[in-house]
Amino acid sequence: MFPVNCYVIWDETKEAAVIDPGCFYDEEKQKLKDFIAANGLTVKHVLNTHLHLDHIFGNPFMLQEFGLSAEAHKADEFWLELAPTQSRSFGFQLKEKPGPLGKYLCDGDAITFGNTQLEAIHVPGHSPGSLVFYCKNDNCMFSGDVLFQGSIGRADLAGGNFINLKKNIRNRLLVLPNETVVYSGHGAPTTIGIEKVENPFLR
Repeated sequence: MFPVNCYVIWDETKEAAVIDPGCFYDEEKQKLKDFIAANGLTVKHVLNTHLHLDHIFGNPFMLQEFGLSAEAHKADEFWLELAPTQSRSFGFQLKEKPGPLGKYLCDGDAITFGNTQLEAIHVPGHSPGSLVFYCKNDNCMFSGDVLFQGSIGRADLAGGNFINLKKNIRNRLLVLPNETVVYSGHGAPTTIGIEKVENPFLR
């Protein structure tokens, strides 16, 4: 429906987390299910960087198939109620309501599975509850729609704030090592070092 990056991350234990299952069509859901099965993974967490429509399409599917409710920041929870209205504004109907969150994540929370630990970093501005999931040991982050290659998230939707978004990116993300790989919600990966130098929104 909307191009969005869904990430499946795991380690040698085969325990895994799925970040932003934006699968709307049945074939997308089946592809995700097949990938998890083909790699012998046990999914322990479904994580939403934020709760805008395109990032939560697959949440009901993950609950149905794996018994896991999504985890996200409470400040974005209102978007779940708005999802049916928002979908109609784009000219389509949701097949299923997103359903409630299974757990609230807060700034500084540790999400663990297998031998992997992610840190939840609260970076509001694109949405009030936007989270970035940072893996220090693997030197990477999953930034949702906060930070992109050469750009940053929009701030004109409910709860967005462009000034806060830029400030929070500078204060929370650009302080991380330059070599940190940024896996965004849309588009290609980048690094913190590249965005410090080349991102026109952060100069």
